[in-house]
Amino acid sequence: MRTLLNVLWLVLSGFWMAIGYVIAGIICCVLIITIPFGIASFRIAVFALWPFGNRVVRRPGAGAGSAVGNVIWIVVAGWWLALGHITTGIALCLTIIGIPFGIANFKLVPVSLVPLGREIVPTDDRQRFAVE
Repeated sequence: MRTLLNVLWLVLSGFWMAIGYVIAGIICCVLIITIPFGIASFRIAVFALWPFGNRVVRRPGAGAGSAVGNVIWIVVAGWWLALGHITTGIALCLTIIGIPFGIANFKLVPVSLVPLGREIVPTDDRQRFAVE
């Protein structure tokens, strides 16, 4: 079932959202100081391609650096990507078949706003869920 949902997701919105994250990652990698943002953006691009079967959890040990970085990220690219998820989610929720995919888009909004200090793990990985 996960594979079917991921393939439908890829066709309906995953491909376009992943392109947005890749573009944001390339722009962030232009300057040396924003390379960590670019790496985070590429990591989320893969998650945006195949979200079903994965989950975002807080990374233990993420401190003040992640918080400051997330504020910078929101200004640079986060709000654009979050707006893309919200717009796509609303459009997908207009059809009955698209409602689960619209909800999945809404679940990606928090990680698009604050990606630093987060980790993407498979839903089967029970040990990482104990951190939350």
